Amino acid sequence: MTTSKQAVSVELEVPFHDTDPLGVVWHGHYYKYMELARTALLRSMDLDVPQIRDLGFRMYVIESRCRYAWPLRYGDRVRVSAWLRDVDNRINIAYEVFNVTENRRSARGHTILASTDADGVLLLETPDELLRRLRA
Repeated sequence: MTTSKQAVSVELEVPFHDTDPLGVVWHGHYYKYMELARTALLRSMDLDVPQIRDLGFRMYVIESRCRYAWPLRYGDRVRVSAWLRDVDNRINIAYEVFNVTENRRSARGHTILASTDADGVLLLETPDELLRRLRA
C-alpha cells in the first residue's frame, strides 16, 4: 500500500570531516544524512528505537540505494527529506538530498526496512502495532 505521509526534513551543514582532499563529500556519507532524516521521520510517528523495542520489534535496513546528481562540498547547507512510500510488507522510505547552497538536488535514494520480533525472527508483514503509527 502506498502511503501519503508528509515528508520530514532535516537540515545540516557539511562538516569538514565528511569531505575528501578535494572538499567533496565522500559518497558513503549520503547514507548517514539519509539516516538522520529517517530517524526524524520515524520519531515523528513515535517510532524511535526505544518505542520500537518497547513494542517488541526490531527494524533492519535490508536494501539501500542512492543515486547521486550533484556533489555536496564542505560548508554546503543541505536539506534531507524522507517520506514513506510503502509500509505493508516492508517499510520503504524515500529520500531527497537537496543542496540548499547550490539550489540543486544532490541525490535521491531509498531504504527498505524489514521487521523482526524481539528474538530476530523475520516477520513477513509489518506488525499491526507498527502500522497503526505509520499510518496515523
